[in-house]
Amino acid sequence: MTRSMTAFARQEAEHEWGSLSWEIRSVNHRYLEPHLRLPDNLKELEGFLRETLRKTLSRGKVECTLRFNPEATEQQLVVNKPYAKEVIQAAESLQAMVENHQPLDALELLRWPGVLQDTKLDMDLVKNSAKALFTKALDDMLEGRGREGVELATLINQRLDSISAIVAEVRESMPKILQNQRENLAQRLAELKADLDEGRLEQEIALLAQKADVDEEMDRLDTHVQEVRRVLKQKGPVGRRLDFLMQELNREANTLSSKSIVASTTQCAVELKVLIEQMREQIQNIE
Repeated sequence: MTRSMTAFARQEAEHEWGSLSWEIRSVNHRYLEPHLRLPDNLKELEGFLRETLRKTLSRGKVECTLRFNPEATEQQLVVNKPYAKEVIQAAESLQAMVENHQPLDALELLRWPGVLQDTKLDMDLVKNSAKALFTKALDDMLEGRGREGVELATLINQRLDSISAIVAEVRESMPKILQNQRENLAQRLAELKADLDEGRLEQEIALLAQKADVDEEMDRLDTHVQEVRRVLKQKGPVGRRLDFLMQELNREANTLSSKSIVASTTQCAVELKVLIEQMREQIQNIE
C-alpha cells in the first residue's frame, strides 16, 4: 500500500511515578533523517529509537519528541526494618562485651548503609514505558501515513485516467490529421499550378507521416501508465520508482510535442505535461 511521508502522532501515558508523552512528526525527504529530542536522563533511549525507525521507515524527515514529567511527591524515609533489627542485634551483642557502653543511638543506626531504603525513581521502569509508548505512537503515525498514501494514490490514478484519455484521443485523430495534411498539400500545389506528380505527392505525404508518426510514443505512454498503476499497488517504498516513471512520461510528452504538426496535438502534449507535473508534485510526498 502506498504510504505518504507526511504524518503526525501523539501518545500520552500517566503513571504513579509521572507522565510520558511522545510527539512524532514526519515530512518528505529523500532519505530517512531522524531528529530526536529527549530529556537528559533518558538519552540512553536514542539507540533503540534510531534502530526502530530504521527498521520501520525508509524515507522522511522524522522528528521525535519525548516529554517526561516525574510525579512531584514529598521525599519519604523508608526504614528497612528486617535489616535494621539485624543491625541492632549485632550492636547489642557487641555492647554486651564492652563495659560502660553507651546506649544505642537511633540516628547513628539510620546512617548505617542499608537501614534506609533507596526511594529513588526506577529509571529502567521509565525507559521501558517510554519504549512501549513510542512503539504505539509510531504505529499511529504509520496509520496516518497509510491513510494519506491512499488519498495520494487516488489523485494519481485520476490523472493517469486523464493521460490515457488523451493518448486515445491522439491515436484516434492521427489518421484524420494526416488525411487533412495530404489534402492541404495537394491544394497548395494546385494553387501554384504546379504539375501534380502523384508519385512526388505520395513521397511528400510519406515523409510527413513519418515525421508525425507518434505510435511509438503513444505505446510508451500507455506502458508507463500501466507501470505507475502497478507500482502504486506494491508494498514497501515506491516513491523513487514513481519519480523515475514521471521522468519517462515527461520525456514522451516532450517527444509528442516536437513531432506535432497541428495545434491540437501540441495542446494534447501541453495537457500531458501539466498532468505529469501534478503527479510529480504528489509523488514527492510518497515514501
